[in-house]
Amino acid sequence: MRMTSVGWLWWAPLGAAVLHIGEEFVYPGGFAAWDRAYRSSIQASITPGLHLVANALLLAACATAGLAGMPGGVLTVAGFRLRSAFPASLTVPGWLVLAALLFSNAIFHVVGTYRTKRMSPGVRTGVLLYMPMALFGYWHFLRTGLVSFLAAVTSALVGGSYHLWAALGHRWRAR
Repeated sequence: MRMTSVGWLWWAPLGAAVLHIGEEFVYPGGFAAWDRAYRSSIQASITPGLHLVANALLLAACATAGLAGMPGGVLTVAGFRLRSAFPASLTVPGWLVLAALLFSNAIFHVVGTYRTKRMSPGVRTGVLLYMPMALFGYWHFLRTGLVSFLAAVTSALVGGSYHLWAALGHRWRAR
Protein backbone atom coordinates (compact mmCIF):
# COMPACT_ATOMS: atom_id res chain seq x y z
CA MET A 1 0.00 0.00 0.00
CA ARG A 2 1.47 3.33 -1.04
CA MET A 3 -1.00 5.99 0.07
CA THR A 4 -1.73 6.45 3.74
CA SER A 5 -4.11 8.61 5.72
CA VAL A 6 -1.36 11.24 5.71
CA GLY A 7 -0.83 11.41 1.95
CA TRP A 8 0.75 14.86 2.33
CA LEU A 9 3.70 13.17 4.04
CA TRP A 10 4.91 11.76 0.72
CA TRP A 11 5.26 15.30 -0.68
CA ALA A 12 6.55 16.93 2.54
CA PRO A 13 10.25 16.42 1.64
CA LEU A 14 9.78 18.33 -1.62
CA GLY A 15 8.06 21.28 0.06
CA ALA A 16 10.60 21.34 2.88
CA ALA A 17 13.54 21.13 0.47
CA VAL A 18 12.23 23.98 -1.67
CA LEU A 19 11.88 26.18 1.43
CA HIS A 20 15.29 25.06 2.72
CA ILE A 21 17.07 25.84 -0.55
CA GLY A 22 15.26 29.18 -0.59
CA GLU A 23 16.60 29.96 2.87
CA GLU A 24 20.12 28.95 1.86
CA PHE A 25 20.34 30.84 -1.43
CA VAL A 26 17.53 33.45 -1.57
CA TYR A 27 16.45 34.72 1.85
CA PRO A 28 18.49 35.31 3.86
CA GLY A 29 20.84 33.53 1.45
CA GLY A 30 24.60 33.49 1.74
CA PHE A 31 24.98 29.77 2.37
CA ALA A 32 27.79 29.25 -0.15
CA ALA A 33 29.99 31.93 1.46
CA TRP A 34 29.11 30.70 4.95
CA ASP A 35 29.94 27.11 3.96
CA ARG A 36 33.27 28.07 2.39
CA ALA A 37 34.22 29.94 5.58
CA TYR A 38 33.04 27.06 7.80
CA ARG A 39 34.82 24.35 5.81
CA SER A 40 37.81 26.33 4.57
CA SER A 41 39.91 23.20 4.02
CA ILE A 42 37.58 22.14 1.18
CA GLN A 43 36.44 25.55 -0.05
CA ALA A 44 37.83 24.87 -3.53
CA SER A 45 35.26 22.07 -3.82
CA ILE A 46 32.29 24.24 -2.79
CA THR A 47 31.30 25.68 -6.18
CA PRO A 48 28.09 27.11 -7.65
CA GLY A 49 27.97 24.18 -10.07
CA LEU A 50 28.18 21.68 -7.24
CA HIS A 51 25.35 23.43 -5.36
CA LEU A 52 23.24 23.48 -8.52
CA VAL A 53 23.73 19.78 -9.24
CA ALA A 54 23.35 18.67 -5.61
CA ASN A 55 20.15 20.65 -5.12
CA ALA A 56 18.71 19.54 -8.47
CA LEU A 57 19.34 15.90 -7.50
CA LEU A 58 17.80 16.52 -4.08
CA LEU A 59 14.65 18.01 -5.61
CA ALA A 60 14.44 15.11 -8.07
CA ALA A 61 14.72 12.62 -5.20
CA CYS A 62 12.03 14.51 -3.27
CA ALA A 63 9.71 14.49 -6.30
CA THR A 64 10.35 10.75 -6.70
CA ALA A 65 9.38 10.23 -3.06
CA GLY A 66 6.19 12.20 -3.59
CA LEU A 67 5.32 10.20 -6.69
CA ALA A 68 6.01 6.98 -4.80
CA GLY A 69 3.09 7.76 -2.52
CA MET A 70 0.64 8.09 -5.40
CA PRO A 71 -1.53 5.11 -6.35
CA GLY A 72 0.64 2.89 -8.51
CA GLY A 73 3.50 5.36 -8.08
CA VAL A 74 2.06 7.43 -10.95
CA LEU A 75 0.70 10.96 -11.21
CA THR A 76 -0.96 12.20 -14.39
CA VAL A 77 -0.67 15.95 -15.01
CA ALA A 78 -1.96 17.57 -18.21
CA GLY A 79 -1.80 14.23 -20.00
CA PHE A 80 1.74 13.45 -18.84
CA ARG A 81 2.28 10.39 -16.68
CA LEU A 82 4.96 10.94 -14.05
CA ARG A 83 6.23 7.74 -12.46
CA SER A 84 8.29 7.24 -9.32
CA ALA A 85 11.72 5.71 -9.77
CA PHE A 86 11.30 3.82 -6.47
CA PRO A 87 10.29 0.17 -6.94
CA ALA A 88 7.10 -0.60 -4.99
CA SER A 89 9.02 -2.68 -2.43
CA LEU A 90 11.31 0.26 -1.63
CA THR A 91 8.70 3.03 -1.52
CA VAL A 92 8.67 3.51 2.25
CA PRO A 93 12.36 2.73 2.84
CA GLY A 94 13.19 5.18 0.02
CA TRP A 95 11.17 7.91 1.73
CA LEU A 96 12.88 7.10 5.03
CA VAL A 97 16.37 7.27 3.45
CA LEU A 98 15.51 10.70 2.08
CA ALA A 99 14.09 11.86 5.42
CA ALA A 100 17.25 10.68 7.21
CA LEU A 101 19.41 12.55 4.69
CA LEU A 102 17.41 15.74 5.32
CA PHE A 103 17.58 15.21 9.10
CA SER A 104 21.37 14.81 8.88
CA ASN A 105 21.51 18.01 6.83
CA ALA A 106 19.70 19.82 9.64
CA ILE A 107 22.29 18.47 12.09
CA PHE A 108 25.06 19.77 9.78
CA HIS A 109 23.52 23.26 9.93
CA VAL A 110 23.07 23.15 13.73
CA VAL A 111 26.66 21.97 14.31
CA GLY A 112 28.00 24.55 11.85
CA THR A 113 26.04 27.34 13.54
CA TYR A 114 27.41 26.29 16.92
CA ARG A 115 31.01 26.00 15.73
CA THR A 116 31.10 29.25 13.75
CA LYS A 117 28.94 31.22 16.20
CA ARG A 118 27.22 32.49 13.00
CA MET A 119 23.74 31.48 11.91
CA SER A 120 23.96 29.06 9.02
CA PRO A 121 21.55 29.88 6.20
CA GLY A 122 19.39 26.75 6.26
CA VAL A 123 19.43 26.08 9.99
CA ARG A 124 15.90 27.43 10.55
CA THR A 125 14.19 25.24 7.94
CA GLY A 126 16.41 22.32 8.91
CA VAL A 127 15.29 22.44 12.54
CA LEU A 128 11.69 23.53 11.96
CA LEU A 129 10.89 21.36 8.91
CA TYR A 130 13.43 18.60 8.25
CA MET A 131 13.75 17.28 11.79
CA PRO A 132 10.05 17.09 12.75
CA MET A 133 9.11 15.73 9.31
CA ALA A 134 11.65 12.92 9.59
CA LEU A 135 10.68 12.05 13.17
CA PHE A 136 6.97 12.06 12.31
CA GLY A 137 7.56 10.02 9.15
CA TYR A 138 9.58 7.36 10.96
CA TRP A 139 6.96 7.18 13.72
CA HIS A 140 4.09 7.01 11.22
CA PHE A 141 5.55 4.32 8.96
CA LEU A 142 6.62 2.17 11.92
CA ARG A 143 3.30 2.64 13.74
CA THR A 144 1.25 1.68 10.67
CA GLY A 145 3.44 -1.35 9.98
CA LEU A 146 4.37 -0.11 6.50
CA VAL A 147 8.04 -0.68 7.31
CA SER A 148 9.88 -3.08 9.61
CA PHE A 149 12.10 -1.82 12.41
CA LEU A 150 15.16 -3.29 10.67
CA ALA A 151 14.31 -1.56 7.37
CA ALA A 152 13.76 1.75 9.23
CA VAL A 153 17.12 1.49 11.01
CA THR A 154 18.87 0.56 7.77
CA SER A 155 17.22 3.51 6.02
CA ALA A 156 18.33 5.84 8.81
CA LEU A 157 21.91 4.64 8.53
CA VAL A 158 21.98 4.94 4.74
CA GLY A 159 20.36 8.40 4.64
CA GLY A 160 22.25 9.63 7.67
CA SER A 161 25.57 8.71 6.10
CA TYR A 162 25.21 11.41 3.41
CA HIS A 163 27.54 13.89 5.09
CA LEU A 164 30.22 11.23 5.55
CA TRP A 165 30.49 10.33 1.86
CA ALA A 166 29.88 13.96 0.79
CA ALA A 167 32.83 15.04 2.95
CA LEU A 168 34.99 12.38 1.32
CA GLY A 169 33.91 13.62 -2.11
CA HIS A 170 34.69 17.22 -1.13
CA ARG A 171 38.17 16.25 0.07
CA TRP A 172 38.82 14.42 -3.18
CA ARG A 173 37.56 17.37 -5.27
CA ALA A 174 39.54 19.93 -3.22
CA ARG A 175 42.86 18.16 -3.93
